[in-house]
Amino acid sequence: MTSLTQPKLVTVFGGSGFVGRYIVRALARRGYRVRVAVRRPDLAVHLQPLGGVGQIVAVQANLRNRASVDRAVMGADHVVNCVGILFESGRNTFESVQEFGARAVAEAARASGAGLTHISAIGADPDSASVYASSKGRAEAAVFKILPDAVILRPSIIFGPEDGFFNKFAEMARFFPALPLVGGGRTRFQPVYVGDVAEAVARSVDGRLKGGVIYELGGPRVMSFRECLEEILEITQRKRSLVPLPWSLASLIGTIGGLIPFVEPPLTADQVVLLKTDNVVSDKAEGEGRTLAGIGIPQTTVEAILPSYLTRYRVHGQYSGTGREA
Repeated sequence: MTSLTQPKLVTVFGGSGFVGRYIVRALARRGYRVRVAVRRPDLAVHLQPLGGVGQIVAVQANLRNRASVDRAVMGADHVVNCVGILFESGRNTFESVQEFGARAVAEAARASGAGLTHISAIGADPDSASVYASSKGRAEAAVFKILPDAVILRPSIIFGPEDGFFNKFAEMARFFPALPLVGGGRTRFQPVYVGDVAEAVARSVDGRLKGGVIYELGGPRVMSFRECLEEILEITQRKRSLVPLPWSLASLIGTIGGLIPFVEPPLTADQVVLLKTDNVVSDKAEGEGRTLAGIGIPQTTVEAILPSYLTRYRVHGQYSGTGREA
């Protein structure tokens, strides 16, 4: 454990990814020593400038290799697990990464006497028809069984400069004359800024969040799928049709896309299943204060952040005029 002369050590699994890098930065700014557990430490050098000399160190760990997980956690005061995948590829299945991996991290944290913050997702449910959501639900149950005082955070779709949602559709709008409204575009989301999620994680490491509790993180605005695409087109100044895509056809496209190995598909059959359920903070979480507002974190709006990185998808990038051009 930490000596009297050293700040706390936090191990972050998945710290080199989209959400992880913001968590690492938030922890480093608080003065924590951060050990980033990743499969390829040589690809995590972009994290070094986020802290002082020697404050952030990358180590090799693979969630399918229990010994490497134990080594990464050894001596840590707190552990953060933000590893997750949106589609399965090869040995990276929802079960191996999001369920078995979560269990391995929790067991390692318990053995080391460290606290644990686990990043899940709104919609996590072991009984869900979605393989992604059911694996997230089983992971939550396993985490609480192993460490009853763990903190679990369930964000809605997360937005930020490196996100895989708004960037994906903005990129599609560059090349296609129309964008698909899966299921009519009625699914509701509550986009949450990645920096707000990172702040919630940091506060849990600080000990300011109650253990044994699931927090649901959403932004200040609930948006339908259609509204999300309209916002993208407004910012990128693109004129594109929004074409309803029936569930059956979307499932077929997702099934075909999922058959292509080692390539991120534009849509999978499991993601179509997910889109049939709203992805918003529950009324119960709101009532019990298990939200960003409930823990005192101001919610960042999409209007304040999206233009800062989606303007690059305009015809002439950030130097485009004010009217829609293509």
